[in-house]
Amino acid sequence: MEQVLPEGISTQTMDRALAAFADVVGEQWVLNTDQDRDNYQDFYALNPSVHHASAAVAPANTEEIQAILRIANEYKIPLWTISRGKNFAYGGPAPVMNGCIVLDLTRMKGIEFDAENGVVVVEPGVGFYDLYDYLDKEQLPYWLSVPGQSWGSVMGNTLERGVGYTPYGDHSANYHGLEVVLANGEIIRTGMGAMGNSSTWNLHPYGYGPGWDQMFSQSNFGVVTKMGLWLMPEPETVVSMGIQFDEPGDLGWAIDTFAPMRREGLIKHSPTVGNWLRYIATRSMRSDWYDGPSPFPDEVISRIRDEMGIGWWTTTINTYGRSEIARASADIIKNTFSRRSSYSIRETVWNRGDRRPTSPFFGVPITLGMNNANWFGGRGAHIDFSPVLPQTGAAAMEQFRRTYELHNQYGIDYHPGFNLGERHLTNINALMFDKDDEGMRNRADQLFRSLVADSASQGYGEYRSHITYMDLIAETFNYNNQGLSQLNRAVKDALDPNGILSPGKSGIWPSSYRGDV
Repeated sequence: MEQVLPEGISTQTMDRALAAFADVVGEQWVLNTDQDRDNYQDFYALNPSVHHASAAVAPANTEEIQAILRIANEYKIPLWTISRGKNFAYGGPAPVMNGCIVLDLTRMKGIEFDAENGVVVVEPGVGFYDLYDYLDKEQLPYWLSVPGQSWGSVMGNTLERGVGYTPYGDHSANYHGLEVVLANGEIIRTGMGAMGNSSTWNLHPYGYGPGWDQMFSQSNFGVVTKMGLWLMPEPETVVSMGIQFDEPGDLGWAIDTFAPMRREGLIKHSPTVGNWLRYIATRSMRSDWYDGPSPFPDEVISRIRDEMGIGWWTTTINTYGRSEIARASADIIKNTFSRRSSYSIRETVWNRGDRRPTSPFFGVPITLGMNNANWFGGRGAHIDFSPVLPQTGAAAMEQFRRTYELHNQYGIDYHPGFNLGERHLTNINALMFDKDDEGMRNRADQLFRSLVADSASQGYGEYRSHITYMDLIAETFNYNNQGLSQLNRAVKDALDPNGILSPGKSGIWPSSYRGDV
C-alpha cells in the first residue's frame, strides 16, 4: 500500500519525523514499507481507503514514548495509539483519520503481580493469552475475565470498556490506577498513584480530588502505559447451565426473569441471550444451511434448531464461588426456568482441581468468536452495533422487533445478543458481510446508519463504535447542544494543543482538525 500523508504534512516533513523516530526506537521499529502499511489496515472495514496509516512506530518503554511525543509535537505529526490493534469489528489497528502514524505499543509487555491482593499491573502489549500463561506458569489462584475474541490486549480491551463472561466481566469497573503519558510528554499517575510513595495505588479505586481513571477510557487525552487490574480469586465450584427458549417472543419474559436475579446478585456475571444464528455462526457456514437471500425462511430455521438441538434463543448461566452457595444459586435458577421451557437445562459442574474447560466462562482465552467472519466464505468480516437499553423485557422485545425488521429490509442476516449488566442491557449485533460483495458492503453500511438513527430515536446510545462511525455516534449524544462533546473538545485542546494524539477518537477532534470533520 502506498503511503498516504496527513492533511498539511509534506513528504519532506514526514521523512524528517520518521528519521527522528528511528533515532529513538531503532530503524527496525519504524515500520514504513508497503507491507507494513498493509498490516495496519482495518481488515473488516467497509471502506478501508479512508483509514490508511502512513507508517508505524513501536516503542519499547515509556521513555521512548515520551521522546516520540516530543517529535510528533515538533513536526505536528498525528499519531494513532494502539495497544495490539486486535479489536476487529471496531477498527483493528487502523486510524480514524487517513495518514496518521500508528503508535504501536505491542512491544511493551511488562507484568507485575500482587499475589496477596489479586492485583496485576500490565503494560499495553500484554495480551490475554500472555497473562493467562503467566498466571498458569506462576500457579497463581486467580482467573482472568476474557472477551469472546481473546487475542487482543488486556489494557486495550479494558480501556474500550470490553466485556467478559465471569463475575469480573465488566472490565472497565475493575481497573484502578493508571500511568499515563500526556501529549506534552509528562507522566502522571491516577488515583492513589499520584502520591510518590503510594502503597495503595491499585488497591483503592479512587484518589484525592477528581477521578481521572475513566477520562482515559475511549479517549485521546493521553497514552496509557500501565494499568492496575483486579482479578477474580479462583472459585471453589462453577455450575454451568445451558438454557434454551422456544419462541422469538420468549425473549421478553426471559429478560424480566433474569433481571431481578442479576440485580440481587444471584447471577453475578453478565449472561448473553443470543439467537440461533449467534450460536451456529461460529460453528458452520451459511452455505451449510441455506443459499438464498436473507431472511432465513422459518422452515430452515426449524431445521437448524432441530439438528443443533437449540432454541430460538439460547444462553448460559453460571454460578461461582463456594460449593454450597454455587449449588444453591444454580438450583433456584434451574427451578425458575425449567417451568417455562420445553428444553431440558444442560448442567455441568466444575470443582477446583478439575481441568478447566476452554471457555471464557472459566477465564480461559479463546478465539472462537472470530469464526463468524467465515459465515459467507471468502474474505468475510463484520462490524458491531451495540446500543444500551433499559433492562426490561418490553424494551428488549421492541428492540428485537425493530432491528430484526431493519436487518430483513437490508438483506443482512440477524445476529443479535442481549447482554445483561447489573442494571442495563447491551444489544450486541454483529453485521456480517462479504468484503468482496460491494452491494452487501453498501447494505451493511446503510443498515448500520439506520440502526443508529432508530436506537437514538428511542434514547439508546452505543457503548463503543467502529472507527468509521465514531462521529455519527458522538452526534447522538446531543443533550444541551452537544454539551459533552464541547467538554471533550475543551479538555482535548487543553491537554493536546497540537492535536497529535489519535484525532477523531470517539468523535473527539482537536481544534487543528475540526474544520475537516
